[in-house]
Amino acid sequence: MIVFSAICPHPPILIPTIGKDNIDKIKNTVKAMKDLEVELYASKPEVILVISPHGEIIPDAFCLNLNSKYTADFEDFGDFTTKMEFKSSPLLVLQLKERVGNNFSLTLTSSDRLDHGAAVPLYYLTKHLKNIEIIPISYSLLDYEKHFQFGQLLKKELVKSQKRVAVIASGDMSHVLTKDAPAGYSPKGAEFDSKFVALLKRNDLRGILKMDQKLIDEAAECGLRSFLILLGIIEEYKYEVDVLSYEGPFGVGYLVANFKLM
Repeated sequence: MIVFSAICPHPPILIPTIGKDNIDKIKNTVKAMKDLEVELYASKPEVILVISPHGEIIPDAFCLNLNSKYTADFEDFGDFTTKMEFKSSPLLVLQLKERVGNNFSLTLTSSDRLDHGAAVPLYYLTKHLKNIEIIPISYSLLDYEKHFQFGQLLKKELVKSQKRVAVIASGDMSHVLTKDAPAGYSPKGAEFDSKFVALLKRNDLRGILKMDQKLIDEAAECGLRSFLILLGIIEEYKYEVDVLSYEGPFGVGYLVANFKLM
């Protein structure tokens, strides 16, 4: 069954040993992640399905990462001390591969190291979930509707599971919010972020799916496909969208949203 669902950003500067003094500039995001952790813990999850934009990407197929265990660190970002380890949920992964894979191109991969798209949210969200199992998923480059449909199929199988499943869609918003942003500056970045959040609050799933492709491209986002998989998973639920924070002081939009399932 699905007991929790949320959108999380994944900037490595959220990790205190990396962000250091800069972490004060994203204090709203830090607080939101800590608040989200409390809500997640209260839902008593046994498995976290985490959708990341930075895992293995196959253009025409989604990827399920099955390994005996997973490790996460931030050595690529200069932190050689923070390390985490997680268990897998092999039976559920194989069930998803068998049943969802009959309708979608779904590739089974195996890597014991999590990318930062998964690791950053898990750093905050698993503080008190030491025995949690995880299922890492990577999206494809198929169209947005296919990602939504993939989420719908995942949901059909997840609700059959005896496990209590939390779904985390990891992704950052526009990367062009300021003149020193990673992808340069475009006014379309703030327009995209504002429009997406407004549609999310109105629960306008079709509006999100029909967002202008040029606007999406100019915004240089990395999270939309992750978000659409999540929205496909929870489409048939009644839920309330609680936008805990949004900010982008470094030129990249960071959104934390909790979908309170009813």
